[in-house]
Amino acid sequence: MARNPERRTLLADAGLRVLAEAGARGLTHRAVDAEAGVPTGTTSNYFPSRAALLAGLAERIFDRIAPDPAVLADLGRREPSLALMTDYLRDIVARTTREPGLTRALFELRLEAARRPELRAALGGVLRQGYADDVAHHTAAGLPGGAYEVALLHFAVDGLLLDLLTTSIDAGFDTDQVVSDLVSRLVGEATG
Repeated sequence: MARNPERRTLLADAGLRVLAEAGARGLTHRAVDAEAGVPTGTTSNYFPSRAALLAGLAERIFDRIAPDPAVLADLGRREPSLALMTDYLRDIVARTTREPGLTRALFELRLEAARRPELRAALGGVLRQGYADDVAHHTAAGLPGGAYEVALLHFAVDGLLLDLLTTSIDAGFDTDQVVSDLVSRLVGEATG
């Protein structure tokens, strides 16, 4: 396997764009080569199988949507409250909608993982670790609620993002208000 990390990142980013635009069926090594503007066969040198390509995309996507350390530091200086939780969630929604193709690619990866056991294992491990990290952060920050409320917010935000970034129900509600209400109703009522 080729060892140029910059090239690997370039290919993974191109693969995420292909996945977001063409779906899992359109994700081929040749399509990634074309999207990245590299010679045919380059992607195969870095990701020798479809499973390796999908795993590489799963790994890269979480680097791309990771929180900005400066934003986390600013939020971390505040007193724990429902308002602070709301601002953490606002940051998540902002990060995941800023480049909608990334979140659509994540949805595609999750759907593909339902059909591919090897991807299910890899992506499932990353998702579970992300949830565990969120619970640990939540607890360390002294935020209201616990693991159950964090899970509820994951479920709710995933649904919100699916609606915002795919075919929407067009309910006409302000996204910022929805985020605020998710926190107050799912966490505030449980802890109040």
